[in-house]
Amino acid sequence: MRYRQVRAALATVLALVAVVAGVIAWRNGLRTTEFAPAGDIPAFEATRYAAPWIFLAATLLTVAGLLLVDAVAQVARARNAKSARHEQ
Repeated sequence: MRYRQVRAALATVLALVAVVAGVIAWRNGLRTTEFAPAGDIPAFEATRYAAPWIFLAATLLTVAGLLLVDAVAQVARARNAKSARHEQ
């Protein structure tokens, strides 16, 4: 494998890791609490969002997207360089 192909593969693996970590962070950022009925008040669920976890999830997913764009660019450059060498 050439340098650009290795770099593209590494970027793809890191993007996958960032997506998995982003999903874990998102799930940690949501807390649901169930309240039982009390007298005239009906039962309900309250969802609390933890801003640091949601921000981390958004950041990780943005990084994953950028890594995938980089991987596609590296593959395209490798193909262009390969075709340019064959034309000479």
